[in-house]
This record gives sequence, C-alpha cells and structure tokens, in this order.
Amino acid sequence: MSICGKKPDWLKVRIAGGSNCARLERIIEGKGLNTVCREALCPNVGKCWEHGRATLMILGRACTRGCRFCSVGSVSPVVPDVTEPERVAEAVRDMGLSSVVITSVTRDDLADGGAGIWAETIRRVRDMVPGVLIEALVPDFSGNIEAFQTVLDAGPAILGHNIETVASLYKEVRPGADYGRSLNLLACAHDEGFITKTAIMLGLGETESEILDVMRDAVKAGVDIFFVGQYLQPTKAHIQVSRYVEPVEFEFYGREGKRAGLKVVVSGPLVRSSYHSEEQEDFVMELLHAHERAV
Repeated sequence: MSICGKKPDWLKVRIAGGSNCARLERIIEGKGLNTVCREALCPNVGKCWEHGRATLMILGRACTRGCRFCSVGSVSPVVPDVTEPERVAEAVRDMGLSSVVITSVTRDDLADGGAGIWAETIRRVRDMVPGVLIEALVPDFSGNIEAFQTVLDAGPAILGHNIETVASLYKEVRPGADYGRSLNLLACAHDEGFITKTAIMLGLGETESEILDVMRDAVKAGVDIFFVGQYLQPTKAHIQVSRYVEPVEFEFYGREGKRAGLKVVVSGPLVRSSYHSEEQEDFVMELLHAHERAV
C-alpha cells in the first residue's frame, strides 16, 4: 500500500494526442455532445480518443446527485433535448465505431429518470449503425424498475451500472444512492439475460474484506464483468484519497474476483468503467456469437 501523498509513478500518464484525437473532438463538439471522458477528468482520455474510443454522456452535463468523488457538475439540470439521440447516433456513425459506451448523468428531477431518452438513444444508434455493440452505463433511476425496464427493452448489448464503493462508505461517498438498490438493478438485468457489468474505486477508505464482499455480492446479483480502479481526487472540494493502491494489490483483486465467480475482472490503477479491455471484448463477442448460433 502506498501512503497517500505524492502521486506514485504508476499513476502518471503521458498526455496523448494526435490526428484521431482531434478528429473525435471535432465530431463530438460539432454535434454538441458531452463525454464522461472530459467531464469526469479521465486520465485515459488522450489514449482512448487516439484509438477511436470515446464514452458519450447524455441528458446534459448537470447531475442531480453530487456524489463526493465525481467531478461532473451538480448545478440545476436542463430540460432534456429530444434531438440528442439522433446527434449521438450521427456521432457514432461519423466516428466509425463498431462499439460504443453511452452513459448519463443522474436525473432525479425527471419522472422516468431520463429512461425515455436513454431508450431512444439506443434505438437511434442501432438504426443508424447496424451491428454496433452498445454498452449502456446507466444510473439507478432512483430504483424505478419500470423506468429501468424501458432501457432494457431498447436492448443494449451490455448493461452496466457502477456500485462505485463498498457499502459502509455509501453515506459519505454516494449520498442519495443505495448499495442494495444498485445490486438489485444489476440482478434485474441479469435475470432478463443481459450481460452485466459494474465497477468500484479503491482508495476511499475501504478494507480488503469489504472489497471482497462487494465482489461476492456482485456474483450473487449475476454480474459478469467487474472493473476495479484507483480513485483520484478531481478537486480539493471532493473527498480525499485515503491511499494509493499498488499494482500488486490490484492483481490480487483480479485473481480473487475470478475465484469468487466473476467471469471478467479488469483490475488496475488506471482502470475506469469505460476502459477498453480485450478480455471483456473477447468474453462479450463469444457470448453474442453463441447466442447467434443458438438462434
């Protein structure tokens, strides 16, 4: 374990950029869209964009939760833009993506939590880019299963919802969220046959036993894919990093997650929920091809 202080070498990344990065930025800005890559200050943004991967964020830039780890703004949200699904689809087409991660801010101000815009976005992307693999990284819709079902009915290939941290830290780290509610959401998606995914951050004050408990709870909920990364404090106003976790410990959690029954575990300091993983890609494609053969 690295004591919290100066950021260790394994968390230092080269600011990447290039022609493809600039191309994606032009497309995203030209369509008036947001990305979690920029809003959440992801350390992998340059690398991902240069390789043609960006995580689009719908329903505005303002979140109604204000979680203490997240840099996404929590000012008054705007009225959802009904043209956004079409613009997202056009951006996916213009970027030439074969797979895309779509996420959103939490919209507790909306009766359906934004589920209608979510569903329309998934449908428009699929219509405009046939064969594209859509990973939906959704909020908890305040536990509204009917709203959540609206998203499931749109048929994303992967249903992701992040647990973010251990149960004991929810009140401090995720006010407004509920650990059991998040697990229930994932279990509902699993029960309907979806590939399910979640992620947590380390360095918030959790213990080893608590992390292993989250993994076991995720298995019980039917989660297939589990990502583990290091929490990085975005500003001084956010919750402080309690420790920098060394790479060897991330490797330990990767092994333990598999031992607990998770199908894919991607664990490393710079891993984020939309981080591109060849292990995840291979697993998902194998399942989808098996489904096609069965049909």
